[in-house]
Formats: sequence, structure tokens, C-alpha cells
Amino acid sequence: MTLPTWLDNPAFGAGLTLLVYCAAVWGKSKRRGINPLVVSSLFLIAFLSITGIPYESYRIGGDWIAYGLGPATVALAVPLYKHAAAIRRALGPVLLGITAGSILSLAAVLLLLHIPGSPRELLLSMLTKSVSSPIALEITKRTGGIPELSAVFAVLSGLFGSVAGPSFMRLCGLRDDVPLGVGVGTSSHGIGTARLLLDSEWAGGVSGFSMAAAGIATSILMIPVYGWL
Repeated sequence: MTLPTWLDNPAFGAGLTLLVYCAAVWGKSKRRGINPLVVSSLFLIAFLSITGIPYESYRIGGDWIAYGLGPATVALAVPLYKHAAAIRRALGPVLLGITAGSILSLAAVLLLLHIPGSPRELLLSMLTKSVSSPIALEITKRTGGIPELSAVFAVLSGLFGSVAGPSFMRLCGLRDDVPLGVGVGTSSHGIGTARLLLDSEWAGGVSGFSMAAAGIATSILMIPVYGWL
């Protein structure tokens, strides 16, 4: 089947993504429980599957949106900079929480090694699920995992953390902005951080610092882990 030429226009993928996301944001204003990122992702997957539009055609414009991730991630440093002095005062507990979270994230995946038949490439791709996609991709390329799967796991961790992370931590009695920021930033990187910023700039600043520090910690911890594997 010959596809319309306009599908290969970058405006198609970029415009579709922006339209769907804006609609999801509008829906959130009507119903508080809606998560725009989750709704947008599910709708786009369903739309491409039902219409039979190749992902490659959508990606031409979708890459325009992905290009904006760099500046958007850098923008997360603004609340970090504004609250740098306060973060320094709590630096010890914050670093301890980030280190513990990074170790537990790796340990949870390593436990799957004890399941018979666990594919090594899959495990190597999952180990970096809690760090931002650019870091996860670079680590996975060097350890022999599957970069595409690594990106998927990183995005899923971010989405899950943004949806359930703050509520789960509050349910566990952790309501202060510092532990919320450390927990979400360490496990759910930029997506979770953006979610926290909606509630508290202070928590978002701590989460942004935790996201960056967790990326460094995971990169270092992967050295002995990869040697052991």
C-alpha cells in the first residue's frame, strides 16, 4: 500500500504529538486523575497500530520533539540552582538516599539472574532503568545490552514513578519534600522530576539533583556489576 507523502513530512509527527498532549493536558484540567504523559503515549501507540502508519514515518517529526528533551532537561537545573544552598545543608542524607536507591535499583534486577533462562542481554538492558535515557543508552551500548530496550525501560520507570511514586511514598509516611525528591529523582529521573515540580519547586530541585547524582552513581556502580556478570 502506498502511503500519502504528507506522512513523511516532519510536521505530521510533531503536530500529532503536540495535539495529543495538549488534549491530554486539557483532560487533566477536567479530571485530576489523568496523567497527560501516560494518556498521550497510549493514544499514540494505539493510533499508529490501528491506522497502520509506520513508526518510521511518525518518528521523522517525533524526533523534533525528542530534540527538545535536551534543553528541557537542562531547564530542570533552574530549581536546583535556586535551592542549591538548602540542598547543601541536607547533602549528607540526600547522597546517602541516592546511593542506597541506586544500589537497590541494580540489586532488584540482579535478583532476576536467579530465574532460570533469564536472557543476559535483557538483564543488561534493564539495569539502567532508573537513570535518564541518554545515560542508560550509553551504559547499555558499552555493556552489551540492547539500547532500544534500555530506553523503553527507562521511559516506563519514569512514567510509573511519575504516576505512582509520590502517592506511594506519602502512603508510606514520607511526606517531606526532601525524601520525596530523593526517591522520585533517583528512581524516575526527569519524568518524575517534572511531576514533582507541579507540586513543589523545592521537591523538584532535590529531585533534579538526585536524578543527576543517580546517573553518576549508577555509571560507577555498573563497573563492578558488569565485571561480576
